[in-house]
Amino acid sequence: MEGSSSLDSQFEAVDLGRISYDDALRVQRDAQESLIANRSVNPRMKVFLLEHDAVITVSRRPEARSHLLASPDLLATRGISIAETDRGGDITYHGPGQLVAYPILDLERLGLRIHPYVRALEEAAIQTCAHFGVFARRDKGCTGAWIGGVEGGAGEAGGRKIAAIGVRVSRWVSLHGIALNVNPDLSHFDTIVPCGLTGRGVTSLSRELRGQAPSMGAVKEVFFRSLVSALTQASLPSRQVP
Repeated sequence: MEGSSSLDSQFEAVDLGRISYDDALRVQRDAQESLIANRSVNPRMKVFLLEHDAVITVSRRPEARSHLLASPDLLATRGISIAETDRGGDITYHGPGQLVAYPILDLERLGLRIHPYVRALEEAAIQTCAHFGVFARRDKGCTGAWIGGVEGGAGEAGGRKIAAIGVRVSRWVSLHGIALNVNPDLSHFDTIVPCGLTGRGVTSLSRELRGQAPSMGAVKEVFFRSLVSALTQASLPSRQVP
């Protein structure tokens, strides 16, 4: 996978295929620790691209656990596990058919603060959707990428979420990232209040394209190029992050 900007040589796309949440977290943390330890020589920054086994991840927000709607027995029947996470955000679902991207980036090197970085992740998702003929947008106050509805709308009026974001930063190196729904089992989202947003639905490229979802490989290629482009646009002239 190759991008198209002057920052290309700084990034490496790593396809992990399908992997458990816990195994992917270990891979991320190892890469984060390595990047921090070797940042003086500016090593390449990795972007892990993958699909997870079916899992609900619950953040440390006090209210997040209350947004789990299904019983342990129902989750077991549907093959969905639960994992606690130290990322930002609330509660979400990951599973086959969903592209998950975990960029391990030196935000200090890129001259990025956290909010511009999150906006860059959103932009990458929006560009990816546009490439496949789906119009996505931002929503003020709600991170991610959205389809339909109106910005700031409550409940169904706010549209349907197609990409969710949750990140963590340690010593200005990022962890966790973004999930873009390509062709997952959307019924699995019924087991939670996605991202803690009552009444707002979820969607996928497959649903928006009436079953004609692009291949996961194609989406990975486009997303990586879009992310490099978005990071290039978001990077500040100064490499100093107060």
